[in-house]
Amino acid sequence: MDPELEAFIPLFPRADLTDPVIERKSFAELATAVPAPDTTGMEVEDRTVPADPEVPVRIYRPHQAQGALVWLHGGGFVMGDLDTEHPWAARLADACGAVVMSVGYRLAPEHPFPAALDDAYAVLTWACEYAAELGIDPERIAVGGHSAGGGLAAGTALRARDQQGPPICFQLLNQPGLDDRQETWSQRNFTDTPWMNRDKVAASWRHYLGSVPATPYAAPARATDLSGLPPAYIATAELCPNRDEDITYALRLLESGVSVELHQWPGTFHGSQAILSADVSQRQIAELGAALRRALAK
Repeated sequence: MDPELEAFIPLFPRADLTDPVIERKSFAELATAVPAPDTTGMEVEDRTVPADPEVPVRIYRPHQAQGALVWLHGGGFVMGDLDTEHPWAARLADACGAVVMSVGYRLAPEHPFPAALDDAYAVLTWACEYAAELGIDPERIAVGGHSAGGGLAAGTALRARDQQGPPICFQLLNQPGLDDRQETWSQRNFTDTPWMNRDKVAASWRHYLGSVPATPYAAPARATDLSGLPPAYIATAELCPNRDEDITYALRLLESGVSVELHQWPGTFHGSQAILSADVSQRQIAELGAALRRALAK
């Protein structure tokens, strides 16, 4: 493990997701411990997307923004909201120079699949329909997310393709959760890795799926056809249970004719980019921003 990251491991809570309500409180406390981002170079606005039910979004608009990103936060499908995601959405907007629309999607287990996916898709549809009002180019809208949010972004891209929905120009998948089956080497062996481990991943899938069998929209690794999807940037952490399913998904996209940039970060663990003082974290965030800049440039 990267020594700059290893020093922080004792500070990470040992969450197990058995009780999502309790873990949401701990997650919120952890999020508030992250240094607040500088938003003086952008406009930040809370909006509500008309849907059933309505979906809250927080829009980050850097000056002279290029393109837009529908961004879906992590939290194992059961934690996180617009406030906990604020530090990361703002930093991402600053790093990529694009309009970032952070989505406050419904959480499991109170709202199991497909609630979160429906919310993500509603925001994507709204962004395209009201692109002129929002001041964005409807042909330069990407979807992206971290962890569970990365899986939601991949599912949104699949749904948009299958339903001839809004055109997505790019998908940014950061350590995404893509496969509920947990059959890869990393899922079977990473039982005691920091922040995210096999049991915690299993619990998040149980909460998210409820009694519904997994479909490709819930677990995109189950999709048999990945052709016709948007170009992708996929980032993985070396000591992350999701690592191998993410690498496999990247390879399958490539084999399906989809352009992919795959970055495996050595010495990192799931979510370790939250440790901003580490050099590798700074490089990770910069790479995410650079990938989006390239994808959204005219």
